[in-house]
Amino acid sequence: MLGLTSTVGAGVFLGLAPAASISGRWFVPAALIAALAALCCAFSTADQARGHPHAGGGYGYIRTQLGPWPARMGASAYLLGRAGVAAAVAGMAAAYAFPENRVLVALLVLVCGGVLSATGVRLGTGVLRASAALVVVVLVLVVVTCFGVAPPPAPAELPGSDDFTGFMGAAAVLFVAFTGFERVTAPFRGDPVHSVRTQRWAIPLLLVLVLGLTLAVAAAVRHQLGAARLALSPAPLRDALLAADGGWLVPLVQLGALVAALSVLTSVFAGSRRALGAMARTGDVPGRLAPVGEGRAPWQVDVLSGAAAVAVVLLAPPATALAIGACGTLFYYAFTNASARLLLQEERTWPMRTACFGLGLSVLLAMSSPVDALVTTFAAMVIGTVLLGLCARIAARRRAAAMVVPPAESRTSDSRDGDFLLRE
Repeated sequence: MLGLTSTVGAGVFLGLAPAASISGRWFVPAALIAALAALCCAFSTADQARGHPHAGGGYGYIRTQLGPWPARMGASAYLLGRAGVAAAVAGMAAAYAFPENRVLVALLVLVCGGVLSATGVRLGTGVLRASAALVVVVLVLVVVTCFGVAPPPAPAELPGSDDFTGFMGAAAVLFVAFTGFERVTAPFRGDPVHSVRTQRWAIPLLLVLVLGLTLAVAAAVRHQLGAARLALSPAPLRDALLAADGGWLVPLVQLGALVAALSVLTSVFAGSRRALGAMARTGDVPGRLAPVGEGRAPWQVDVLSGAAAVAVVLLAPPATALAIGACGTLFYYAFTNASARLLLQEERTWPMRTACFGLGLSVLLAMSSPVDALVTTFAAMVIGTVLLGLCARIAARRRAAAMVVPPAESRTSDSRDGDFLLRE
């Protein structure tokens, strides 16, 4: 249930339309490839979380195994991916609930998620279970309603909608539907830590459930709308219900979209907070962002994460934000899988070939992303890596100066040559 609250969000409610517009009849194989890539990434993350429990998430794993510069590149991709996913989720909630004021409502949703994260409000187990159950029930009702009513006459298919060349690009977009498994594989502060035995069945079961829900909803929505209308719909579940004469269910779908958005945003902000806190400890970002002792990172971390998501909302529509989030997240998991390959045999639960396969799939899917998302991700990674390197260099100089310059009361002057001597 904890995993479902973090995964069932933008991928199911929003990602079906852009993926269908790219892949057409190749949608099912694309979803299977995305699920396989997510499974390999989940295995790599789980192994590293057990081997380095205090590393601070993927950034810490990459830095421990590969060094500081790959960690900065992976962190830049991760933060961009989280901003893209947060913007897409907020835009998804706005498109379903208040489509006439999409940007304003998306910003309000982001503010609500950021305030909940900054104030340290934690959702209890009962709330998480209730939210996950609500979203799953909504999706099941959508499937039953769409298949229970004969579809209206469908318009002509879009030319090229079944082109195989869009197969991997659709898989890259659908990868977002399976992210969020780190709540199980690498728990955040306050989340339960699961045993190896539990993770052996929990991780595959979680991804299989998400895959089943995604394929069922996609088939039901396409049954009502057809491929052409599905590819153009900003809110495919709502439009499919209206086509199936299920308008009375639309308010429930709107509620499910809002609940799913807030649940995913909670996980997104928690992941960004953990990454920035770990980077502050190593000097890649200012030290004032580091957690104090075993406590939470300061509220400024959530402000930075929210500001990045707001910028994506203002500059890109939800579908583009989703593609940017997917591309950044895939590059991040490429570095994570690369670092997992270097784990010792006794630190592994799953074989090394899963990390190798996850590395290859992550790079292949990321490079198959839409061109605008790929260019944006490359630019953000370059700029972010350079800025993090400069910040680390400044922090290193300050530490060196603090160690070299002695306090004033420990200095004395030698009258013969005027040099300062340090007392032992």
